Amino acid sequence: MSESAAVKTEMESTRTKIFYGLGSIAFGVKDNGFQTILLPFYNLVLHIPAQLVGLAIAIAFVFDAFLDPIVGQVSDNLHTRWGRRHPLMYAAALPVAVSYLLLWNPPHWSTSATVAYLVVVAIVVRTFITFFEIPNSALVAELTSDYDQRTSFLSFRIFFGWYGGLGMLILALFVFLVPTKTQPIGQLNEAGYGHYGMWSAIVMFAAIIISSLGTHKFIPYLRKPEERRMTVLEYGKEMLATLNNRAFLILMLAIMILSLATGLVFALNYYISSFFWLLSTKQIGVMMLAGLITVFFAFLIGPIASRIFGKVKGAIVLFCTGYVISCTPLVLGLIGIVFHPGMPNLMWILMAFAAVSGAMTIGASIPVTAMIADVVEDSELKTGRRNEGLFFAGNSFLAKAVTGLGLFASGVLLWAAGFPTGAIPGKVDPAIVHHFALIYLVTITVVYGLGIIVLSMFPITRETHEENLRVLAAEMAQAQEPVDMGVMR
Repeated sequence: MSESAAVKTEMESTRTKIFYGLGSIAFGVKDNGFQTILLPFYNLVLHIPAQLVGLAIAIAFVFDAFLDPIVGQVSDNLHTRWGRRHPLMYAAALPVAVSYLLLWNPPHWSTSATVAYLVVVAIVVRTFITFFEIPNSALVAELTSDYDQRTSFLSFRIFFGWYGGLGMLILALFVFLVPTKTQPIGQLNEAGYGHYGMWSAIVMFAAIIISSLGTHKFIPYLRKPEERRMTVLEYGKEMLATLNNRAFLILMLAIMILSLATGLVFALNYYISSFFWLLSTKQIGVMMLAGLITVFFAFLIGPIASRIFGKVKGAIVLFCTGYVISCTPLVLGLIGIVFHPGMPNLMWILMAFAAVSGAMTIGASIPVTAMIADVVEDSELKTGRRNEGLFFAGNSFLAKAVTGLGLFASGVLLWAAGFPTGAIPGKVDPAIVHHFALIYLVTITVVYGLGIIVLSMFPITRETHEENLRVLAAEMAQAQEPVDMGVMR
């Protein structure tokens, strides 16, 4: 076996995929924290109005989103002895950990000062994790060009991201957010959120360092584009030209809409569980344990659906199935059939529905993310440039901006439904809770439906991807031919 073949085999090995995937624990923890418990922490515990908390988080998301293409472009054009990606990845570790700790341990200031603190610290957290997330995401397009191997790499990434995020959230619900003598409701235990922040910071630091070290040895074998001197204006023009790719724009629009739905679901599920179903913190934690099984099956389902149906059809089948299953209990609960708060074994029944729907939905995200890597070669054929970092940054830009919009919309929805600031589960007018749940259901139905319609228009299939690779290989061979002939002479 030649050296290049041996390196390729090792780069596509399970060991490499594990190290690559481990890094996603860091942004899995960040995503679950921001999207699930940050709003209720500042709203229910610190008594900041929901619409202000939602706005503060949305500002941080949007700022982070605009930073992504810049980091992607920098990552694509960085030239160091440690390559293009790894210097940024290493630099992110400590600032991410420190700022995430501060996010969950705010000073007791006035409402306006606390909101300002939330905006600033949230921006710092999301800025520094971007320095890891974007280069790490781009690595997949450099580690392998194989259509199915890319799906496999991304399945490891999503697997560890979900396990890391869910693991810390479950730990918080079972260990940190527990009733005390002074606070009988676990969701309102302020000290518990601080402990969650500390342990999350440690886990995020370790994940970034271990993942970066695990892929470090492949730096000499990663693509090294020619170093170019360009003005800021030239960089900007190149970014716009690269991102003006039909397949990429369709995929980004789909991801944008689906991310909006995701932001709504993550932010409001905690409220649905606590106020509509009247589950305790411990019960919510038990339900999230199902997520650990869910992610495992998603890890298997995503690649299988991609191989059977192709990435686009596979993702659509999984999204639709997952959505129908996830909404069934809430629909029946709203019309008063079968499901109602306090019914026997409610938690276990909800957990079963959540487990199956979650496996489908998370599984669908695997081929969707892998589609971004397939755009790289399509773009290279048209522009002559490989911009892995920029494409993944573009995806991250839209996903973050729109997820932030979803979180803001969540706060507005709570306000519009008349949810009181500092609400206590079981003590909110049932009419308000019912109205809130109905608006939530209608909203996510419309948004998910639009996202799936747009996703169905993505043009790159297995066949077109393989043809792109064939043409690129032929062009590379042709470009090298004069050099080889010169050597022979």
